[in-house]
Amino acid sequence: MSKSNDLFYGSCESYKGEKLIYPAATRNQEPILQVLKRFIISDTDINDESPTFVEISSGSGQHLAHFAPHFPGVKFQPSEVDENLFGSISIYATQCPTKNILQPILLDIRNKLSCYGFEENSIDYMYNANMMHITPFECTLGLFENAGKYLKSEALMITYGPYSKDGIITPQSNIDFDISLRQRDPLWGLRDINDLVRIGEENNLSLIDTIEMPSNNKTLIWKKD
Repeated sequence: MSKSNDLFYGSCESYKGEKLIYPAATRNQEPILQVLKRFIISDTDINDESPTFVEISSGSGQHLAHFAPHFPGVKFQPSEVDENLFGSISIYATQCPTKNILQPILLDIRNKLSCYGFEENSIDYMYNANMMHITPFECTLGLFENAGKYLKSEALMITYGPYSKDGIITPQSNIDFDISLRQRDPLWGLRDINDLVRIGEENNLSLIDTIEMPSNNKTLIWKKD
């Protein structure tokens, strides 16, 4: 993997009870936080009406641990399909000084979120970082379909990672990274923003902002119509 990318976090080893520190997550958490500050509205106290921020594919749990203290009036819900990561996510949630991170839930984004207790039109923010390119395309479809159903009207989905545009990948480091991903698994690879816009439109989601990020990544802001 090129050193200019921060796009693949780890292996499939078992880490059931260990607090993980992914260097990539450490590098990108602050730039992503600065983007979130532009879009997240947060009161100062948690209450029954507090907005819910659902992270799909929480990995180590570092991102929410970094974000949550800056939005003390938001309830953060981590989720992960790999139960081996629950120990790390749980440690970060428990140690959060503002106590607004819930314990992780097991969630496969290819399933309807109603399978996990969510009601339609109930989520204020959905967040997904560095998942699309290291999962089958069905996971991307599931992410957008669930966002279209379970986000509230005018609520936001925030996605972060490497993307192609108009079928073109830039710079060379991302080209090399895409090749390495497809060699690892033919179902993986960078997703094209044009394809995502089309899928978004099919699910009542509009791309309202594209923000250039360090290490040749982008943050995409999607709004439910």
